[in-house]
Amino acid sequence: MDEHRRVSGAVIRRLPGYYRYLGKLERAGAQRISSQELGEQMGLTASQIRQDINCFGGFGQQGYGYNVPELRRHIGQILGLNRDYRMVIVGTGNMGQALMSYDGFREMHFDMVAAFDSDPALIGRSVRGLVIRDVQELPQALDAQPVDIGIVAVPEAAAQAVCDQLVAGGVHAIWNFAPIDLSAGPDVAINNVHLSDSLLVLTYALGHM
Repeated sequence: MDEHRRVSGAVIRRLPGYYRYLGKLERAGAQRISSQELGEQMGLTASQIRQDINCFGGFGQQGYGYNVPELRRHIGQILGLNRDYRMVIVGTGNMGQALMSYDGFREMHFDMVAAFDSDPALIGRSVRGLVIRDVQELPQALDAQPVDIGIVAVPEAAAQAVCDQLVAGGVHAIWNFAPIDLSAGPDVAINNVHLSDSLLVLTYALGHM
């Protein structure tokens, strides 16, 4: 684990793309791929592919390339996908309900176990079989069952307080969709998702065509 922590953030951010594309190849029956071929599909050089993968050990063979199922399994283990994760979501408006309805989470062993909101119009409603609970029940719920990941999908003004509640309840990973960068202690991982950032990448591309 300590060695993995020294790997650059840029490499870590590329790993899910490798995992996703290798999964597509595996489902198509592919058994091997070269770093050149993988690089062409990922928009990277063969050298960059090899450097990224070598950060975690040598999985390829010279003259053969990479075994697709084996490399995908190794990357999945690096990403922590060899176990199940329990998630709760706080905020069940449009964004929250879209996340609750996403089938891909369960396929990757992410289990949404509870949902919370403060809006009386939403409390008691069921989304994909999960009944939305009053956010005031959050502390008791976290005491009753361990949770790995907390999803924050509330307005900006409430986001940090929700984050603090999740952390106080023993949650060590926060996936934040509120339009604010949240903060917590060094033993808590936070991914602040700003959806507009992707749009700005597109507007930059449009302006430089």
